[in-house]
Amino acid sequence: MRLPYTNRIEAARALAVLLTPYAGRTDLLVLGLPRGGVPVAYEIAQTLEAPLDLMLVRKLGLPGHAELAMGAIAMGGIRVLNAKVVEELGVPAAVIDTVAAAELRELQRRERLYRGDRPMPDFDGQCVILGDDGLATGATMRAAIAAVRQHTPTEVLVAVPVAPAATVRSLRQEADDVICPATPEPFFGIGQWYENFTQVTDEEVCQLLERAWQRPPARRMQHVTAP
Repeated sequence: MRLPYTNRIEAARALAVLLTPYAGRTDLLVLGLPRGGVPVAYEIAQTLEAPLDLMLVRKLGLPGHAELAMGAIAMGGIRVLNAKVVEELGVPAAVIDTVAAAELRELQRRERLYRGDRPMPDFDGQCVILGDDGLATGATMRAAIAAVRQHTPTEVLVAVPVAPAATVRSLRQEADDVICPATPEPFFGIGQWYENFTQVTDEEVCQLLERAWQRPPARRMQHVTAP
């Protein structure tokens, strides 16, 4: 696999080729992790002719070192902690709670902005593909997997263009499979493996979702009504 990728679109198309065995399945649902994962998930969904939706997650960054993940939260009340970071650095529970509360507010803001009144998809009986633009520690993806596992999906797959080999191995213990075409070492950050890693904006996420939701696949997805 040629690295660095030019941008998320090129990376997503390379990734989607590996997912073509899933094309045509009537139980397939692709979920993007906003914001950077939405362009990737959009390309996957288009290639596989599958519905696109969201899995909202937020990293819990260590105060003063926001790139270091103490854990992550996801929709449905999910919180996953990075025990190694929390224990080795002696992070107090009150600090974790404060960071989690702030990230929950941002998660809720994004849900209102991106989804509006649109109901959540029904994960039960679905083969769910979780798409992102890359993984580092995998904290946010672990939270996403846990959120989907609260329901009864038939399979949960992780699809990312690039990640550390150790993270891929770890996530394979939680997901049914992890599809990742590039696992370069040493791995210092996702952005180093892209020529263009410009931050995805809220507007871009909304545009991609609107495009996908206005032209859904021929097969019909079931949705559940939000409580």
